[in-house]
Amino acid sequence: MLYYIYSIFDINIFQYISVRAAIAFFVSFILVLICMPKYILWTQKRGTNQPISEFAPKNHQQKTNTPTMGGIVFVSSTLVASFICAKLTNEYVILGFLSIILFCLIGIKDDLSKVLQRKNAGMSARTKLLLQGLSAFVIALGLYLFNFDTSFYVPFLKNPLWYWDIFSICFWILVFIATSNAVNLTDGLDGLVAIPSIYAITTLGVLVYIAGHSVFSSYLLLPKIIGSGEVAIVASALVGSLIGFLWYNCHPAQVFMGDSGSLALGGFIAYMGIVSKNEILLFVIGFIFVVEALSVLLQIGSYKTRGKRIFLMAPLHHHFEEKGLSESKIIVRFWIVALISNIIALITLKLR
Repeated sequence: MLYYIYSIFDINIFQYISVRAAIAFFVSFILVLICMPKYILWTQKRGTNQPISEFAPKNHQQKTNTPTMGGIVFVSSTLVASFICAKLTNEYVILGFLSIILFCLIGIKDDLSKVLQRKNAGMSARTKLLLQGLSAFVIALGLYLFNFDTSFYVPFLKNPLWYWDIFSICFWILVFIATSNAVNLTDGLDGLVAIPSIYAITTLGVLVYIAGHSVFSSYLLLPKIIGSGEVAIVASALVGSLIGFLWYNCHPAQVFMGDSGSLALGGFIAYMGIVSKNEILLFVIGFIFVVEALSVLLQIGSYKTRGKRIFLMAPLHHHFEEKGLSESKIIVRFWIVALISNIIALITLKLR
């Protein structure tokens, strides 16, 4: 809307992505601060609390009465702020909205099944993967139909290695599924997933902004994706809403984001990685998510093949809980690792 105010009334300040991104940040942040307390009270009255798994560490049982599905609030705030500030005819913004909404809806379905059944199991893994795959296919197909660049880039190299063409859709679907599940698995402690997500979205926001800027992309020898810079506004709005959410989610949490939040975050992080042509760099940007997902895969693989566990409990943050580390110490240390990994990812901008 602000973009069209610039177009109609010639208010030049609103033509700049940086200005509209800043406004989106504060709008979403304030919306979450206002709406979240009302949401917490509403959920407490209706008993929509997070069921705790019987296999979780014992100290988690005290979190039984904590409201869940807080992701609905920060996702809604992000969409409202982006609607106000972004260029709504931009295809990358439209698909960015779609990635957030579709993966959020999958999370809502999973969260509701947990709340209604009073069990932590949620929907079956097969159903969840199917819905994620279908959602990813819709977004990937949209990118392909919009003639998005199908070339495959690797960090440190100036030129693409090869062109996927139609097969790029399969690769993008894999990125969506892997990233959304990795973020979802990380969401196990108060505030644990929020800060690494803020770091990742900020880094990717910088990358999509550069990709959409002809001067910066040429100077840094990065692929130029015309129009992709508008996605930085959505990223800024999501960062603002996440910081507002963290106000209530920091330890001890007053509300959990639930799968409705973590899957939406993972879907959008994957989308920005694809749009900025940094799918491989996601391993560094989302290093904490990668390690958490890898710990689960190794645990399952080891138990099925050898009958032995590698970790005391998976994902990895539960292993450290079982080792006797306090929740706060685990969370802050994971935040530090996430910060360092994103600084490294940004440093790679000059190594081409």
